[in-house]
Amino acid sequence: MVRSPARRALTAYLTAAPFVVFALFPFAWMLVTSLKKNNELYDLSQNPFLIRAGITWEHYQYLFAQSAFPLWLRNSIIVAVVSTGASVVLALLAAYALARLRFRYAEGVSTFVFVIYLLPTTLLFLPLARLVSELHIANTLWSLIVTYPAFMTPFITWMLTAYLNSIPRDLEESALVDGCTRLAALRRIVLPLARPGIITATLFGFTLAWGEFIYALTFISTTTLKTVTAGVVVDLIRGDVFYWGSLMAGALVASLPVVILFSLFLDHYVSGLTAGAVKG
Repeated sequence: MVRSPARRALTAYLTAAPFVVFALFPFAWMLVTSLKKNNELYDLSQNPFLIRAGITWEHYQYLFAQSAFPLWLRNSIIVAVVSTGASVVLALLAAYALARLRFRYAEGVSTFVFVIYLLPTTLLFLPLARLVSELHIANTLWSLIVTYPAFMTPFITWMLTAYLNSIPRDLEESALVDGCTRLAALRRIVLPLARPGIITATLFGFTLAWGEFIYALTFISTTTLKTVTAGVVVDLIRGDVFYWGSLMAGALVASLPVVILFSLFLDHYVSGLTAGAVKG
């Protein structure tokens, strides 16, 4: 029995609805909490999903006017953009070598990269702390820019290697026969075809750098130099006092850049998972 388009659409929406609710619930909770007044926020007799005493913007005013939150956002953007850019460049070269070049122990190197990707970032803390100390960059944004590629590059390399393997070698070999060098073939043939995969890997790498907490908390002690993940926790939690309204407002605002980036590059992200290359 053939179902009508309307019935198929209804089935699809009903199937997706639980997943959409599950994904949007944290954002809805943060939004409602950040708009509540303190007397209602701490009143356990009130419905936590409703705002009965009226909307207030005091938590956002405190966040942007009385805390270093704008500086934290700026620091996070600088660290995430620079470290992601450096990691993508390094990972692209490594992924190209693993996917295209035939050299001794290539399979072992690929396995090693994958194992490094699986290691928890906390295991790298001691050697990276020693590196930061030796370079005299402690308590600066450089301490994060230099150390973040240590766990971002293996992850991005693993993603890009899989994507580059999906691009037919014939296209590149034809360019080499026509006189292109290996780097020219990479720039003119591989990079345009790998653009969806590069964008996808960049988005995931940016997400890793944006949400990193351990290194940002320990390598930087000055409040104005902290990133948003560490700054919100350190400045808005004082002993056993939690500024829940401002905490939720900060978490909501801090999540917006990642949401916006994934929304803007959604088509590239999807094509990065499904697109291939066709020789013309």
